[in-house]
Amino acid sequence: MALTGCVSTRSAAVAPVAPEPVRPVTPLMYAAIPDEKFPIPEVDVSKVDERWWRAEVDYPTKEKVGTVIVDTPNRYLYHVRPEGRAMRYGVGVGRDGFSWAGRGHIAYKREWPRWNPPDEMVARQPELEPYSIANGGMGPGLHNPLGSRALYIHEGNRDTIYRVHGTAEDWSIGKAVSSGCIRLLNQDVIHLADNVRDGSAILVIPDPSGGQILVG
Repeated sequence: MALTGCVSTRSAAVAPVAPEPVRPVTPLMYAAIPDEKFPIPEVDVSKVDERWWRAEVDYPTKEKVGTVIVDTPNRYLYHVRPEGRAMRYGVGVGRDGFSWAGRGHIAYKREWPRWNPPDEMVARQPELEPYSIANGGMGPGLHNPLGSRALYIHEGNRDTIYRVHGTAEDWSIGKAVSSGCIRLLNQDVIHLADNVRDGSAILVIPDPSGGQILVG
């Protein structure tokens, strides 16, 4: 009994195991699209805050139905619908010094477009030389910076060189990352392109904290 009383009954301390984070359930609108020319994978919605997810919202505006409005400061794109409603999309916008603002129109749309970086961009980033206009640009695909769709923005008859386009970089939505263009998730830009007519007006609201190139 005495010997038994000298034996320690304490067990070794076990460090608690942190539970693995639960990945949000992917809504149907962000499911994979296997029947596209280049199959589009499911969006990793754990990298996209829910506030950037596509949604129909109240949006009173004096702009006419069908207008595309890019709210640069708040990282949203609105496609105006009747009765004070709009379809809202989260976007990535041009980083400071390469963003733009003003009025124009969507001259045309392209599915799985080629990317032709302007000569000014190639001069800043020589590694893009293989994809220069002179070299024929970059072919379409998931790694093409324009993604699955591109909407080409003109001012009158002049191409502004700015686009509304898709991206596979889901983490970039809600951030200022691109060289002036407006990027949406591939699933979202397909939805937008299916509902926007060629010739539709586009208004880009400037970000007061950054420098925009004004058009229109």
